[in-house]
Amino acid sequence: QVQLVESGGGLVQAGGSLRLSCAASGRTFSRYTMAWFRQAPGKEREFVAKITWGGGTTYNPGSVKGRFTISADNAKNTVYLQMNSLKPEDTAIYYCAADFRGSPIIKYDYWGQGTQVTVSS
Repeated sequence: QVQLVESGGGLVQAGGSLRLSCAASGRTFSRYTMAWFRQAPGKEREFVAKITWGGGTTYNPGSVKGRFTISADNAKNTVYLQMNSLKPEDTAIYYCAADFRGSPIIKYDYWGQGTQVTVSS
């Protein structure tokens, strides 16, 4: 069984930075796609960014590109989300998700419990 544990959330002022971590444990595989999603109160869950085992990255172009950076440390089975120039509208619960099937068709089978990010104005 795979477990994803997020950490690094918290309260930060607008313009500040946070780095989220997502540690994967259990039955993981080397070919993966891991992603960050977020959900603000009263809103639908939103894709933030993803990274593949080959290092390819994709970002939500409308809301985070240029401010957020996703990266991975394969030796630690950990994915990071560096968030800079944070805005109050970035306030949300951030979730880590993973697909370890190595297929081009992505289906996130595993999800973390979420970590709260609050950005004050």
